[in-house]
Amino acid sequence: MAKYINQKPVLVAVDCIIFGYDGDQLKLLVIKRAIEPIKDQWSLMGGFIGEEENLDGAAKRILLELTGLHDVYLEQLHAYGRPDRDPIERTVSVVYFSLIDINKYSTQINDQFHAEWFKIKEVPELIFDHDVMVQAAMDKIRYQAALHPILFELLPKKFTIPQLQALYEQVYDAPIDNRNFIRKITASGLLIKQTEKDKSNSRRGAFYFKLDKNKHKAQFQSFLNFIPKAIK
Repeated sequence: MAKYINQKPVLVAVDCIIFGYDGDQLKLLVIKRAIEPIKDQWSLMGGFIGEEENLDGAAKRILLELTGLHDVYLEQLHAYGRPDRDPIERTVSVVYFSLIDINKYSTQINDQFHAEWFKIKEVPELIFDHDVMVQAAMDKIRYQAALHPILFELLPKKFTIPQLQALYEQVYDAPIDNRNFIRKITASGLLIKQTEKDKSNSRRGAFYFKLDKNKHKAQFQSFLNFIPKAIK
């Protein structure tokens, strides 16, 4: 088979960034690295693509092998190719990220590679340039959430307004005025109020809401009015 002349092969890896929300805290899923260098240090889910794999297929396989997660939506974020990013060999990493409801997928996660959820502000230092990758993913999510209602992907089928507000506050790392948030999210027409209440935090309780999926799919107006003013 013909080969390109005077070209040294470069390894291609895939790293997966999984953000989750448990109804209270926004979290990141990380694992203990299984190989040298820096074995047993905290890492994103990553691995090399196979000769017969495409990037999307490799991302799904790696995530399944390292965490047990499957049928998770993955969106390609960016490629990282700094020559010295891996101390062993020149490696280009293509990064994917996903937003999931932790409670929906909790039973899938295996403990083979010590997969663990950390609150966003308590994530331990990660190997190589993985911290940079996570920050880039957060920036992308903030940008997308300002334009489209993507954060609903992190919520269960039914949720409360306080849960939704807490999620926005954690994503943007800033407080949101409660009354304005309720008014704006109600005016969006995206939510369907339920008769059932969540009384886990108070006697009075908070009504559950469901997302109107038809409006969700068609909703592409700006969501900038939900974002704290300091972040705009």
